[in-house]
This record gives sequence, C-alpha cells and structure tokens, in this order.
Amino acid sequence: MTEHTPIRILADASQVPGVVRNLSRRRLLSATAIVGGSALLAACSSGGGGTSTGGGGDSTATGGPLEDELSIFTWGDYDAPEVLEGFTAELGPKIILDSYGSNEEMISKLIAAKGTAGYDILVPTGVYIPQLIEHGLLMKLNMDLIPNIEHMDPEFLNLAWDPNGEYSICKAWGTTGFVYDKTVIKRDLKTWNDFLDAAKNEASGKTSVLDDPAELTGMYFWANGIDWSTTDEAELQAAEDFLVNELAPHISTFDSYPGGGAISQGTAALFQAWNGDARQGILESKDPDKWQWVLGAPATELWVDNWVISSSAPNPEAAHAFINFVLEPENQLLNVSYIGYHTGAKDIEQKARDAELPMLDLIFFTPEQIATMHEGEVNEATERVVDIYNKMKAAASA
Repeated sequence: MTEHTPIRILADASQVPGVVRNLSRRRLLSATAIVGGSALLAACSSGGGGTSTGGGGDSTATGGPLEDELSIFTWGDYDAPEVLEGFTAELGPKIILDSYGSNEEMISKLIAAKGTAGYDILVPTGVYIPQLIEHGLLMKLNMDLIPNIEHMDPEFLNLAWDPNGEYSICKAWGTTGFVYDKTVIKRDLKTWNDFLDAAKNEASGKTSVLDDPAELTGMYFWANGIDWSTTDEAELQAAEDFLVNELAPHISTFDSYPGGGAISQGTAALFQAWNGDARQGILESKDPDKWQWVLGAPATELWVDNWVISSSAPNPEAAHAFINFVLEPENQLLNVSYIGYHTGAKDIEQKARDAELPMLDLIFFTPEQIATMHEGEVNEATERVVDIYNKMKAAASA
C-alpha cells in the first residue's frame, strides 16, 4: 500500500538480529525464559539435533499428498477460528495448536527438544529469524507450493532478516500503546509521560502493565527520549529507580493480554497494551465508548511476526498448504478482523474498509505514526532489563 511505504523501518538491517519483546496474545510465562531462550540459542551449535547447518534445512515438501495432521506452535489466540476450521474442512489435516508467551520460550523449547519437538509451523518475530536460520531450525520454503504469495504486498516481503524470502512470510505486525477509562481519567492522555503520571494519580492501584520486561523499561525510555535498547548503566539505573520505587506501588496487574477480559470487565482504569489486543478488549466491552486508545508517544515499539516452517517438521506438505491457505485474500481479511493486526496482505486496508470492520485506526497506521515505532534489540543489557522487571514485580506485589 503506497501510503505505508515507510514500513521498511520494519526491516532496518542495522537492527537485526534481536528484539526483546515477549509478545503474548494470551499470557506471558515466567521471566526465566526471556534470557534463557536467547542464551540457549546463542550457545547452541545444534540445528535439528545435529551440528548447525548455518543455513536452515532444505525443503522436504514436494507437493505430494497432505499429511493427516498439522502442528502449529504460535502466540495464543492468534488466528481466526474460521480460518483454522476452514483449512481442515477444505483440505483435511487436523490442526494441533500449542502456544508460547515469548520468542525466547519458543526457542528454548525447540533447542531443548534437539529437533524433536514435533512442530510444523512456528511464528517467530522477524528479528529472531537470522538466529533460527543460523542454527538450522528453519526449513526453506518451497514457494511453488505457496502461489498465494501473490496476494501479499511486496512491501512486506523479503525483509532484512530474510532478504531473499527463503524462510519466512509476514504473518502480522503491530505496536504498543495504552487504553484508559475516560470515566475515571477525565483529562486527555497523549504520551507515555501522561500514562506514567496518570498511573501515579487517578489510576493509582488501577493500572495494568504488560508482563514484559522490555515493555516496562521501554515505556520509561520512550517517555524520556532514551533509546529503549540502551546499554548505558546510568540510564538503566534511572529506569530501575523510577519503575521500582515510584511506579510499582501504583500497579495493580501485570497482564500481557488485557483484551482477553480485563478491559471489557473494567478491572483497571489504565492498561498498557498491544494495539490488536486493545482493540479486541474495547470491542468486547459493554460500554466501548468509555475507553480511549492512545498510540504510545513520542516513540514506541514495532514488531513483526512471521510464518516459518520448522526444519524438523513432520508434516511439511500440510505446513505449506496451510500457509498458502492463510494467504488467500478472504482468509487474510478474516484474520485482520479477528486479531486486529495488519497482516501485510495486498490492499488489505481497503478491503477492511470495504467490509466496514470497526476501529481500523487501531490496525492501520499513518506513515507519520509508523515513523515513531522502533524495534528493540537483544544485547548485553537484556539480563539487566529482566532484573529490573523482577524487582518491579516484587515491589508491586501484584
């Protein structure tokens, strides 16, 4: 879509290979996986149980008969049920879903299984893909079996983590902001500084934040004009001092999926949230007009998730068939409607408008908004960020 040409910031080569973002569509597991997964991947010399291939596995899908099953390891509740049911009804394979709460958790499980986890399709965040390829954990896609790639917007193909498009296809991308109850907070909130101030005042004891280390330190850094991937100890210490000593006593909940019920039930007045999750929560509320979404400002996060196939996939034919099925325009639209995230499909914004899907401003962003979104990094500060997260949770006793 020409109006979203700046999307290339999604694939700034200078930002590969990592992002600290435990994107959960349902809930985040313990913080131990956050560092553990990255450490395991960095140390791992095994790809699929042997030595690292340095380039992933060759495709074993040839267009033969589909297997009876398909195992998908993905973020929770991240596909429209109609799409999953339609695949089985139309093509046959029974889908088995398993979910994770972070990229690190997914990586840890793959490496611990030494190539025998039994998953076919994975949905990692893009900047993890070079690491997965390096350690032989991904299969090259047989693009002859995915002709529906023609329905993808070229802007979302061949991104920096997979410049030749051999291993991955964009599944969805999104960002971070917050939602507040206008009947409780009666002033306009527009920035992360506003969020933090309201959390300590009108929403004290009624503030929910993402259960994610990078998001918690991120909102402090975004509010203060600091690179959220900083490794500067003075900046990290300042973040700790604020989050642990000033903000934590006001936090009621650490919840990576407030859209799953917390927003609609009004369990808090202020929620940090990912855009699609926020949309779902507002739409499910009995009084949606009382909720206001705000894109984090002056800067915030950007993430991209991708369809990939495990190098040890037991059902590679079904895996290719599923990805091709999902890329059909009608299925892309069903997913956009359900998950509330941009899928990278060609002309998907116009199709969503033609279908009169609600709250499209939470799905599609202007070039000016996209320019404020930035990917994070896995770096030497990762463990420090997790330490701040643990201290903040202990201080909040939430």
